[in-house]
Amino acid sequence: MPEPFSLEPYSLDLTTGLPRMAAAPTTPRQLLRYARILKTAAGFAQRQFDTLSLSDIAAKADVPLGTLYRYFPSTAHLMLAVYRQQLRELRDGVRQRKGKGHALAGLMMEIFHLRVMQPGVEHCLIRPAGKDSDTAQLLREIDLLSEEVVGSLSKEPGNDAPKARILLHLVSGLVQAVRCRRLSLFEAEKDLKKACSLVTGE
Repeated sequence: MPEPFSLEPYSLDLTTGLPRMAAAPTTPRQLLRYARILKTAAGFAQRQFDTLSLSDIAAKADVPLGTLYRYFPSTAHLMLAVYRQQLRELRDGVRQRKGKGHALAGLMMEIFHLRVMQPGVEHCLIRPAGKDSDTAQLLREIDLLSEEVVGSLSKEPGNDAPKARILLHLVSGLVQAVRCRRLSLFEAEKDLKKACSLVTGE
């Protein structure tokens, strides 16, 4: 039981100067509001990170700015949470389509496009986590989810983690190559498809 006057679950992380993220919501009303925030923020993720504003997102989602800050103390926290949710939805979709021919190349292409088309998210994925424990935790969850999504198509899920990681590292490199204009989107997609065929032996 929390002590009187405790700031939890909205406490200050003294190493970063940011409040800690509040615990995930549990009541139906809170869950709906939380989902609305993430859905709204996903639209903003298509913008460049330095143009994003939590106050704009709160207004568009029709939630108090204080509520948004309670769950997401910074824009980076929110963008990473958006991507985590997208990976969860992708994972659930793969599970539902299991055995229905959802090819590895198609799945990797979905992950690739999520990252290319969302500069706001990509900025947060490639920058150092720093001393913020919440950001580091979000990035760990994203890495594990990404591997789980890719590994879910494997015939031997426990043994193909290295292959999943290699493909995910390739996606990161291709996204950066496209953003730096060293590769066209078409060239990157072609390379990703080729890599998937090499991994699967097809």
